[in-house]
Amino acid sequence: MTTLLEPGQIPQASGEPPRVLTPDAKDVFAHRARRFVQLAEGHPLGDYLRFMSRLAQAQQQALDALPAVPVPDDEAKSQSSQHGMPLVPAQSWPRDPVWRAALSIILCEAAPAASETAAASIKAVGAIDDTALEGLAERVLRTELYGEHADKLPFVAAALQVYWTKLAVQLGAAAIAPLDVPGVCPCCGALPSVSVIGASPEVPGLRYLHCSLCNTEWHMTRAQCTACDAAESSVAYRHIEGDKGLVQAETCDVCKSYLKIVRRDKDASADPVADDLATLALDILVDESGYSRSGPNLLLVPGGG
Repeated sequence: MTTLLEPGQIPQASGEPPRVLTPDAKDVFAHRARRFVQLAEGHPLGDYLRFMSRLAQAQQQALDALPAVPVPDDEAKSQSSQHGMPLVPAQSWPRDPVWRAALSIILCEAAPAASETAAASIKAVGAIDDTALEGLAERVLRTELYGEHADKLPFVAAALQVYWTKLAVQLGAAAIAPLDVPGVCPCCGALPSVSVIGASPEVPGLRYLHCSLCNTEWHMTRAQCTACDAAESSVAYRHIEGDKGLVQAETCDVCKSYLKIVRRDKDASADPVADDLATLALDILVDESGYSRSGPNLLLVPGGG
């Protein structure tokens, strides 16, 4: 059962917030790994969450090992800013092949903790040639997450997250300008996976959207639909009774979409990806109420059994 909260129950923050928050290269995936372990304790999906912890640890190792990658030069940055375009757009940025080295590290490090099913997928991904891997990468970046080879896509996505996180870190928040379309990432143009309240201690009450690909977070006004910009009167908040509202679903009655909100202001250890995957029951309940999720979690691929 979900509990409906009115928008007015959520206090509004004031002041001029940072426009963009880029990921912490030293801890972005390591923090996620620790959070998965916390959430696994006593959870019905404990084994799955513990495996995801191992996957996040592998992502951190891959990020730590990744050399500097090419980023846009000053002229390209200026053009992107003038035209309101993301700096390293997921669907057109020329990927450096080094992302496949990140994938190799992830597969090697995650395999020992994998279930029989996941181990088979890992082995299959490791056997795919570079051309086919690039084809799977294109599917992930277009969020074409169904169909043949769907079980392999989370591992490809994990490596692409490492690569685009590296790009975001190298670019830095100062280089990333807000877009005219607030519901997509200003760094890579991907959709947000969730919203975060209290994205950092400096912004305890503000809402940031968390990129599903590069881990960049960007400010967006609260009580406003992230998919269609509908105002407060069309937005409501739901959560599973008894969970203290740490993760809520923001639903919109205009476009019938929803996106989760992770309340890091309630628990500083919360993580956008980990807490999202630990609350799949909320997705099911909101979906049954007639709402469709507006942004993906690339590590959970529908149909990827």
